[in-house]
Amino acid sequence: MVSDGTHGEVDAGGLLAGRGIRLPIHGAAEAVHIGESELPFVDLGDGTLLQLLHVDLGAGLWVVRVRFPPARVIDRHHHTGSVFAVTFSGTWWYAEYPDSVNTTGSYLFEPAHSVHTLTVGDDGADVWFAINGANIGLADDGSITGVTDARSVLSSYVALCEAAGLDHSRILVLGRSD
Repeated sequence: MVSDGTHGEVDAGGLLAGRGIRLPIHGAAEAVHIGESELPFVDLGDGTLLQLLHVDLGAGLWVVRVRFPPARVIDRHHHTGSVFAVTFSGTWWYAEYPDSVNTTGSYLFEPAHSVHTLTVGDDGADVWFAINGANIGLADDGSITGVTDARSVLSSYVALCEAAGLDHSRILVLGRSD
């Protein structure tokens, strides 16, 4: 085994150890099922609950389910890759596109570099996102306020789970960090 520098050990077969379900770096040989209750939701500190389902460190993909509290606003940002979203319940929209409201059952495709401010309705929202690349936080003047990507969301989620004594062993993790 060799250290990947951040997320555990990588063995000679290219498997990432120590974080979630171990898969060959070239993919799984069979389907992997993760039940809704097999991974915890963790509180991000503002009432927003995050469940990390899958990260592909090589591709920069992160798949999450987020339960937003009512009237939550996520600061203006863009993504370096495309984003796909499915709304399980509630309502949300981008402040820049107030006429396009996502409701239960809605599907959203967001192209890379689309700048927006996620706004949640008074009923909260439960949304599944597949995010390619990084989330780049933006100040009003366009300067960067923060960057979140597959690697950082994995580290944060694992740390929050461990701090709360929650089992995170079912996160689907693909890829090596080098």
